[in-house]
Amino acid sequence: MFCNPDCSTSGGSRLDVICAGKMDQLKENEVFLAFATYTTIVVAKMMLMGPLTAYYRLTRGSFSNEEDVSRKSAEEKKRLLKPHPDVERVKRCHQNDLENIIPFAVVGMLYALTGPELSAALLHFRIFACSRVFHTIAYIGVLPQPSRGLSWILGMLVTYSMAYKVLSAVLFL
Repeated sequence: MFCNPDCSTSGGSRLDVICAGKMDQLKENEVFLAFATYTTIVVAKMMLMGPLTAYYRLTRGSFSNEEDVSRKSAEEKKRLLKPHPDVERVKRCHQNDLENIIPFAVVGMLYALTGPELSAALLHFRIFACSRVFHTIAYIGVLPQPSRGLSWILGMLVTYSMAYKVLSAVLFL
């Protein structure tokens, strides 16, 4: 069911009015707004990995699908359908984003709804966002280890910390 945004009771159900009221509460919740801000930042960063992969494919001449090179000669097709290390690196970075940002978004939403202190929530959200941006820079820029590994583990620790807080607040077995 969707909320009635104008909160009108004529023709709207009581659920619409309650739902609209809850949405207004979320808009005033600074922790939720911080969560929404930092989640949007890391999701937008993750979404940019697709165009970055396309850029690397085009500039490195490495395609994965036959139809992408259908107008090329047989010799060119053979050359263009080979994987390129730079393209594979960007794809692995994108995959790592999917494996880390989605859990952060789910756990972070639950964490924000437990009512943590704003300062603690901001610390969690900011550290995660910075760790993911640095992880991408380290991965794409081929920075020496342990830079990439440390940024990954830092982001994971943030997500686990929030998960612990959620389970501590609402453990219901």
